[in-house]
This record gives sequence, structure tokens and C-alpha cells, in this order.
Amino acid sequence: MKLRPPATPLITVDPYFSIWSMADKLNGSTVRHWTGSPNTMIGTVTTGGKEYLFMGEAKGIEQIPQITCEVDALSTVYTFKNDAITLVAAFMTPLLPDDLDVMTRPVSYLEIKCITADGSPAQVKIAASEELCLNLKGEGSVVTEIVDFMGGWGVKMGNTEQKPLWRSGDNVRIDWGYFYLASAGAAKLSVCDMDDMKFAQLEKDVASGETALILFAYDDVESMEYFGAHLKSYWNREGACIKCALKAAVSQYEQLKVRAKEFADRLYADAKEAGGEKYADLLSLAWRQVIAAHKVVLDTDGEILFISKECFSNGCAATVDVSYPSIPMFLLYNPELVLGMMRPIFKYAATEAWPFDFAPHDAGQYPLVNGQVYNNVKIEGQMPVEECGNMLVMAAAASIALKDASFAAAHVDTLNGWAEYLIKYGVDPEHQLCTDDFAGHLAHNCNLSLKAISGLMGLSIIHEMLGNTGLQEKYETAARDIAAVWVKNAANGDGSYRLAFDRPDTFSMKYNAVWDKLFGTKIFDACVMGSEIASNFKHFNPYGMPLDNRATYTKSDWLVWTATLAADKETFERFIEPLWLAYHLSPSRVPMTDWYDTVTSIQRGFQHRTVQGGLFIKLLEWKGIMKVR
Repeated sequence: MKLRPPATPLITVDPYFSIWSMADKLNGSTVRHWTGSPNTMIGTVTTGGKEYLFMGEAKGIEQIPQITCEVDALSTVYTFKNDAITLVAAFMTPLLPDDLDVMTRPVSYLEIKCITADGSPAQVKIAASEELCLNLKGEGSVVTEIVDFMGGWGVKMGNTEQKPLWRSGDNVRIDWGYFYLASAGAAKLSVCDMDDMKFAQLEKDVASGETALILFAYDDVESMEYFGAHLKSYWNREGACIKCALKAAVSQYEQLKVRAKEFADRLYADAKEAGGEKYADLLSLAWRQVIAAHKVVLDTDGEILFISKECFSNGCAATVDVSYPSIPMFLLYNPELVLGMMRPIFKYAATEAWPFDFAPHDAGQYPLVNGQVYNNVKIEGQMPVEECGNMLVMAAAASIALKDASFAAAHVDTLNGWAEYLIKYGVDPEHQLCTDDFAGHLAHNCNLSLKAISGLMGLSIIHEMLGNTGLQEKYETAARDIAAVWVKNAANGDGSYRLAFDRPDTFSMKYNAVWDKLFGTKIFDACVMGSEIASNFKHFNPYGMPLDNRATYTKSDWLVWTATLAADKETFERFIEPLWLAYHLSPSRVPMTDWYDTVTSIQRGFQHRTVQGGLFIKLLEWKGIMKVR
């Protein structure tokens, strides 16, 4: 890709095991957890009696110049070169969505190839600090062990005091379970003390032109608390041990490397065809982040749960208005995971703990999924129209993608109830929050009314799939009736549409209307959104269109959803160009933020969030798999 990543993914497994380079060069800066907290790792290579630094920071060791950094959806490849040696360091996490055993296996790879100028062998050394298994260095002591996993050797390191799932939160890191620094085949393994920390250390001799395979793994032992039950990750659902996972990872590496390359190339080619080269860059960078902000577990009934974390937002788990923007990516590549997003919400909404007739916002705070924590279940802090509409659209979109509405059928009474709420309150929403809650409460929100329209049409499609003609017609009629009112009351009179029904000469992104285009339902005449999109360009700043007229910030997911309303690729690319530029030039060196300023490109908040799955909506539209009419 030509995009300079604001942060570059290295190891991306789940919200606790996600490590990034937050600088242009891998050496000369500390590698970090997605939160920005150090996850110190140091990589050196020695040849001709001289040691060179290629990863992290280390005093007194000469840095080998970094020549290139190539990033695709599943891999990050650095090349370093000086007069003595050329070193290629290829990080790869095989997040293949059609193979959940591999995707959820908590093992990430680093393949290192050395070519020395004189043909002599080189020695590669990797050191990983206790920060990988503690919230912060020094918060507890660590225990270490050398392990053999019948395919290689590694150093196991973990907190002496093991308390799985003892807390939840946002800017916190795991301090239970065990980190593994491992090698395929033999290696010299040790534990040392540096900078007031313990380090697992691995040394491996590499012949010139040959490669060394390093593995990073994390066994969290217990992954999620789900309404009181402690659940393990999908990969060890049948009791597989981490040593077995390491052994399998070594034996499967060559084939996984090929599969990863094929997947990344296909994704890029499709995205380029759908939305241009810059769009393809954005999707490639987003892929690992989106998956690594989730965890896949099985509930006590053996059903898949796909739990998101609201990273640098509030740490909420299974948040509906975070799942909603993320679904385009999973509708394309594994719609069963969309069902896994919804299951916790349906379960919680059916309990006595949920007192309302609308959908919940979330089901806990990661990794404790025991019921909503957002605003302490107080009525004034809820998002009623937002979450009802989200759940209806998600249920419909998953049903279409799977060509099977049986999941929706199992929850149809709940869905019908939420639709009735939208019929009552969706025409002109009351003073309440929407997913853009950072902007505050707003009454008469035009875009929120579009959410109600999309949700009702979604439920109509579900009933059509189920053969419920009467209910299909009821909810479709309701959607079209609200849309007719919307076109009249939201109009500014110049072809553009308002932020709120009672605020003339205002603007906002109308991203919730995108489902009308994807479903092919033609609720709105083409001229309605056509004139709205044309009007958007007069509001553009150097780094994109603001979310609405109240501030200069925007949201990346909603910007791409709005762009997808465009009638042609050229217009779509006009929206994407400044978004690409924002990431390319932003001084905010963090995993892709979805909330930034369109004047400065500086992050306003949020990073590493799953909502970047929403960038895939143009590809979803291009594929045409949502179209039912």
C-alpha cells in the first residue's frame, strides 16, 4: 500500500494481545499495546561480530537502516539493510475469517530472513518484556519456564498471582494467563533482567539466505465471563492446550502464509475495483484491527459469541452501536459472526434486569459480559431509536447474507416489539442520544429517523423471508410512510437535508440511508440522496466532511457509508481521498482512529475500534449480496 499507516500492526489477536509500531520505523521506538502502553520487545541481529538493532529501542546498539515497510491485510514486512546484512522481518497473523480454528488461535508469526554480505551466518535475538503479561511493568512479579511443544521450544512467562477475569475496563491490559516467546525448531532460550523488568529471550542462528520462524502466543486460560459463566476461547473449546496450538502453528505455517497472501491480494483487488486504490489501502489497514478488537467464544449452549470491545471509548462489550457499523466486513466474509454479535443482546434483553421496551446499548464491560453498564441502565442515558434500528438492520442483513432467516425467526417477537417502538417514536425522535453520543443529546434528529426507516424495512424483509405477508406489508408500509414525512420535514429547500427537523439550513451525514441502496428497496427516490450527496461537497475540509454542522470532527465509518450513497465510483473516490490523506498525514500515531478533526487530521478520540469494519460497506454494496429487490 502507498498509505503511511498512523500505526503499523505487528501482532493482532484480540483486545489483550494486540501490539503495534507507532512510528515510521520499527527500530528506534518502543513497540506498544494498542492502548499506547509499552509492550517492549527488542530485536537484534549479529553478523561479523557486530550487533545491529532492527526492533524496539536499545542503548548502545547501532540501528540497521529500515529500507521499506509493506503492509497488507494480514502481514507487515520490514526490510533493513546495511553493508553487512540485509534482514527481512515479516509479521503475520492468519486472521482468516472462514477458518475460525486458525483465526482464533492466539499465535502470531515473525519470519526473519538474513542475507549477509560475506555469506556467513547471523544470529537473531528477540527479547520480550514482562509488560506483555502484566497491566504495567512491576505490577506483580512474573514466573518463567522453558517449554518444549514438539515442534520447537519457547519461554513461558506469566503473573505469579493468577486471577482470571478479575476485572474489566478500557485502558487496561491482561495480567492473567501466559505469554509465550517461541521458536520453530531449536533455539537458545533464557530469561534476563533489563530496565527493571524481566525479559524472555530467544537466540537463533540463521544461515545466510535462510529464515528463522519466531512465534508469539498468549494463553489467557479463561477468556470471557458471560452472565456468570467463565468461557474459553473458540480455539480451545474442546480442551486443546497452548502447546498443541504452537505445534499446529509451526506445522501449518507455510500453507497459512500462502493462504494469507491469497486472501490479502484478493481483498485488495476487490476493494480497488469497487472504490479505488486509496480505498483498498484503507481496507487492508483496517482488517487486523477490526478482528483484534473482538474475541470469539462459545456460550454454554455451544453457540458462537463474537464480543467486541469499545476500545478507548468506555470498554463496553457487545455494544450494539459499535457492532452495527462493523457488520459490512463480516457480512462479506463470515455472517455467522454477525449472529455472534447479536446473541448477547437478545439474551440480556430477555432478562428481568432489562426493564425497557427497546433494545439495550451493550451487554457488559470487556471481558465481563453480564449486562449493560452504559449509563447504569438509567432511562435518560439510553439510545432507544438507535439501538432498536440497529438490531433490526443487523438481523435483516445477516438473514440476507446467510439466505436463512431462522435466527431472526427465533427472536421475532422481540424484533416486532422493537419495531413497534420505532413506529411510535421514529418519525420524529425525542431528545435522546444516538451512536454519535459524544455530540450530546439531540431532538428531532433526521439521521436517527433514517435509522428507524431502515430498521422497519429490514424487519419487513425478514418477514418476507419467513412468508409472513401481513407483517411484511405492515412494516414496509410504516417505513415508506415515515420516509414520506422525512422528505418533507427534513428538506432545506435547496436539495440538501437538515441535521434536525427543527433546524433549517443545517447539515449532517445521512449514513443510515445506505441500507435503502444496499437492499434495493427504493424507499427514497434517487434524486433525494443524489441531491444530498451533491450538497455534501460544499462542507468538505482538507481531511473530509464533518459529521454535521456542530463541529469540524468526523467519523471514518460514517464518512464511507455516506460516500457509498454516491451514484458512481468517481464521486465515491472524492469522499475517500481526504480520509486516506487524514491517516497518511495525521500526527496522531495510533491504530486507526474513527473520530478525528477534518481541519487538522488530529485524533479527537477512539482508536483500535471495531467500527472500522464499516469501511467495507462500499465493497459490500459492490458485491451486491444485500440486494433483495
